Amino acid sequence: MIEEISTAIDRENLLKGKTVVITGAGSGIGKEIARSFSNKGADLILLSKSTEKLNMIYDEIIANSSARVLIQAIDFESAEEKDYENLVKAAKEKFGKIDGLVNNAGILGQKKSLEQYDYKIWKNVLKVNLDAGFLLTKNFIPLLKQADKSSVIFTSSGVGRTGRAYWGAYSVSKFATEAMVQILSDELEKTSTIRVNCINPGAVRTKMREMAYPAENPERNPLPADIMGLYLYLMSDLSQKITGQSIDAQGS
Repeated sequence: MIEEISTAIDRENLLKGKTVVITGAGSGIGKEIARSFSNKGADLILLSKSTEKLNMIYDEIIANSSARVLIQAIDFESAEEKDYENLVKAAKEKFGKIDGLVNNAGILGQKKSLEQYDYKIWKNVLKVNLDAGFLLTKNFIPLLKQADKSSVIFTSSGVGRTGRAYWGAYSVSKFATEAMVQILSDELEKTSTIRVNCINPGAVRTKMREMAYPAENPERNPLPADIMGLYLYLMSDLSQKITGQSIDAQGS
């Protein structure tokens, strides 16, 4: 897969003509996905809790690319199903179809034992990390089916494959995300051209990583820009035969 990823990185107009929805686009990995995709020709719908952060990445992309960009602030902790339906309506009015969806938004929650875990925080983590991806994908599937070749990517985690002490709701949400990718892929593979995969970014220099590992030297971890090759590849038509996979961004 290394050769295919290199091809994706080198191809100038890799995502030209595609419209992609990206969650958690205001910071970290999501912000870098927005940059990378716009540089490869994609139009974007960017979602984040912070209007201020959305405005900043919007201005940056408009100044440095020809991408059409729609930004929408949404708080996944409090969002109801109607809010997701309204997002789809706005996307359809502006772009008509959707070629890709990156479910990247996530929160860490508490690093505590299950015995000590606060139930309200538990519910919030699952709502942001799991429910939001489910509701976005569910509601965007009709628009994704209108594209010739469409791709859905979920950002997962190593603790979504092996449970670890004190990772609580975050780990549970990522295990469930991995299962949802497999289910969606199995359901959609024979009835549409929608591909569904998830990416484990590994240790990346983000604020969430610093919160999870405060004693770690962040300089030892790659920047979000360093792992964009796999996101580009899976969103592009180069990966049209890959679905239902969970792939490591570091070491692919």
